[in-house]
Amino acid sequence: MIKLPKKVLDRFSATLKTYQGIASSHKDRDVSEADTVTLVKDILAYVFGYDKYTELTSEQQIRGTYCDLAVKIEGKIKYLIEVKAVGIDLTDVHLRQALNYGANQGIEWVVLTNSIEWRLYRIKFGQPIDFEVISSFNLLGVNIKNEDDQTRLFLLCREGISTDAMGLYHQHTQLLNKFTVAQIVMSKPVTSTVRRELRRLFPELNVDIEQIADILVNEVLKREVIEGDKVKETRQRIKKAAAKLARQSEKKAASDTKEPEPKVDHEDT
Repeated sequence: MIKLPKKVLDRFSATLKTYQGIASSHKDRDVSEADTVTLVKDILAYVFGYDKYTELTSEQQIRGTYCDLAVKIEGKIKYLIEVKAVGIDLTDVHLRQALNYGANQGIEWVVLTNSIEWRLYRIKFGQPIDFEVISSFNLLGVNIKNEDDQTRLFLLCREGISTDAMGLYHQHTQLLNKFTVAQIVMSKPVTSTVRRELRRLFPELNVDIEQIADILVNEVLKREVIEGDKVKETRQRIKKAAAKLARQSEKKAASDTKEPEPKVDHEDT
């Protein structure tokens, strides 16, 4: 989905193993939060490609307190980073603190990490403030040859910021997931295709679309993909996409049927 620049892959190959070793050593020694922040800053600089002195700051004040780190490009904060000591398991309490920072500053992207576990969240600004997990990885378990691992790392990279990798990845995960696939499977065009194939294979079988839909809902699909808020959001997204396609088709049809203006020949005088 996201093509990584060669220089990014080369940087991963040159630096990742070193910082995996350092993070593992820090965990064994149970170093302090301050030391973990230092390591995270180095990872951001040498693995993810930021300028340590101009693009990473620990002086971002939010309502009287300071977040641990912020990625700041050309004066604009791209994402906030809440860091906990390497020996601490990340919890919902830590997440809430990180989200509060982002929500209070109007910053959409927040990272929670202890230098080994890395979690990327997107804040959903509404009433109430909500969030969704976009990506997560364990630094010690990253396989540099695995494309999925490469993509997860790239989302946090300097080059990823330039290409809006977070936004593109989020859009991709919104569209290509179990909720979208389930709704497409239950749609009339698909159930009609299933009915047609059943009748082709078994001409003696008398089946209608409603029966197929009922089997899908009650026997094939899990309840989590046919009920709940995620399902409602997905249906709305599909509805908007279908409406957009319909408008485009109508516009094209109107354009195709529009009579061309008569050609006027101008004779030389």
